[in-house]
Amino acid sequence: MRKLRKDDRVVVLAGKSKGATGTVMEFVGDDRVKVSGVNFVYRHYRARRPGEREGILEQEAALHVSNVAILNQETNKPDRVGFKIEDGRKLRIYKSSGKEID
Repeated sequence: MRKLRKDDRVVVLAGKSKGATGTVMEFVGDDRVKVSGVNFVYRHYRARRPGEREGILEQEAALHVSNVAILNQETNKPDRVGFKIEDGRKLRIYKSSGKEID
């Protein structure tokens, strides 16, 4: 089970987008994550067929999962994720408070 999931609200801890918040859009491989509105890169595209977009387009690039942390909604600060087994279910919890995430 991953500590982060799609649609989790996260904070960027390192890099050029440090301090920015966004939601997890998708996972790229095992250790990278795309966050909405964070870590934009510019790509130069040439139209291969009529009607295709061309020019310099902006898109989100993947970040390493170690550079993001889940946002604790109660304290509005980044937090670590832990696990707890309760009634045969594995639950994600905030490490600072022990409260359930989902």
